[in-house]
Amino acid sequence: MHHGPARSAFLRRAPGLSILSLAGYLALALIAASQQLSDVDHRVRALVQLARLPWLDIVMLAVSGLGENYGLIPLIALGSAILWRPSRRWAVALPILMAGTGALQLIAKWAVDRPRPNLAAWGFPSGHVLSLVVYFGLMTYLLATSTAARSHRRVGYAGCVVIVLTVGFSRLYLEAHWVSDLAGGLTLGLAYLLATIWLVEGITRRRSAGSPSEAQVHLADDQPGVLEVDPVVVTV
Repeated sequence: MHHGPARSAFLRRAPGLSILSLAGYLALALIAASQQLSDVDHRVRALVQLARLPWLDIVMLAVSGLGENYGLIPLIALGSAILWRPSRRWAVALPILMAGTGALQLIAKWAVDRPRPNLAAWGFPSGHVLSLVVYFGLMTYLLATSTAARSHRRVGYAGCVVIVLTVGFSRLYLEAHWVSDLAGGLTLGLAYLLATIWLVEGITRRRSAGSPSEAQVHLADDQPGVLEVDPVVVTV
């Protein structure tokens, strides 16, 4: 299965989608910086608290740990190991990408400085959601552009979505975030991820185009109407 056209179409749209997602984040950040909470924040918090059960506390703490440093570091190492053979550039880029995510969330939290539901500091945006959206968003992109069977890709998509949603719910359950904090992490994470994918893929294409062998391949692909002629050998 070939994903070249689909990948090209996605990369053309990536900058615009990144800007749109960043605009959504900035709108949420302005509201959060004013220390305002919407009715949705309060209603979601009340609904989540209805699900509280003694045994679920331990489960939610364990799930939430996936977004902590002790959960992310093994996850990044595993991801780089899996990607090393099929996509070495992304295996190398993944730790750098996630390090940037950590710096980005610290700057964003410091800039807004809105308290969490449990009154701890630096609630907006959710660093857990931001980090996992970037990580599993990249995995989703790589799955979508891979040659894996469609059924396998669908299972992978579902797994990525379920993990991010479950960790997001755990942050609400533990009263570590408002739902708007999660929305902030989602929009900022998407903006950063889309921009990074566009940048890395763009650099890769430019390097490939600079290679003589690759340039010949691209030239042939761009001229489908040229008739191929077998070489004629003249012996004297």
